[in-house]
Amino acid sequence: MKISLTGAAETLLAPLYARALDARSAHPLLGDHIAAELLDRIDYDFDRLGMGEASAVGVALRARYFDRRVRAFLDAHPESTVVHLGCGLDSRFERLAPGPGVRWFDLDQPDVIELRKQLYPARPGHETLATSVTEPDWPAQVPTDRPVLVVAEGLSMYLSADEGPRMLRTLVAHFPQGELLFDTYSRFAVRSTRSLALFRKTGARLAWGVNDPRELERGIPGLRLIETDSAYATAAGVDVSHLPRTLRRRMRIDTHILARLPVLRHIGHISRYAFGPPA
Repeated sequence: MKISLTGAAETLLAPLYARALDARSAHPLLGDHIAAELLDRIDYDFDRLGMGEASAVGVALRARYFDRRVRAFLDAHPESTVVHLGCGLDSRFERLAPGPGVRWFDLDQPDVIELRKQLYPARPGHETLATSVTEPDWPAQVPTDRPVLVVAEGLSMYLSADEGPRMLRTLVAHFPQGELLFDTYSRFAVRSTRSLALFRKTGARLAWGVNDPRELERGIPGLRLIETDSAYATAAGVDVSHLPRTLRRRMRIDTHILARLPVLRHIGHISRYAFGPPA
């Protein structure tokens, strides 16, 4: 299948490729076999994205971190709604296999959703929404009778400094109760990505940086920060202990350097927020 995505939409192929590399490695962390299968069906020059072994590990660790948080929400709320913003070609629904009491919505741009429909079969309890996350009317398509978890992995930094907070306000206003789980880059990180091969090749640009996750709690009424982790906290010892020795050593060196340089130590966060009355 020939792929003709451009700009920000094209960047979704990078995490897909990384998850496939992880699945095909001798020591997979995420083990996303669906990503590996999709790679065989897609006609695209993935080498141009500049994703290597270390990048694949980082993407797999981040996805696994998100999967664990989503699983914890589903365990606590077996009757709930999940909205996955900027879903790309991610197979989180398949990896987590939510129970019959869960309604799951995957949302992305129309061309991405059309591609998903060609690659993924229809599944009970799963729907797609073909729209931009910045459109103000799409939440009306999602019922509000259950607690909701809104997930956005690798999305916020593609929004503008106006679009991001406005989208969050729309979500908090529409859903009576729930949680938001998403990652952010610092403003330094957003500026620093312009030289990376992924952005040079695709023409995509990052825009919205958040230095402190509490900025959003202070700026958006009703939003409460539950927990936040550094982007590098995804590399837990249990996850990396079985990696090849050379890669473990490289990760330890990188983490040591990051700990000594505050501008890099706070380069990104993964945060979980609540809104509405306490559960």
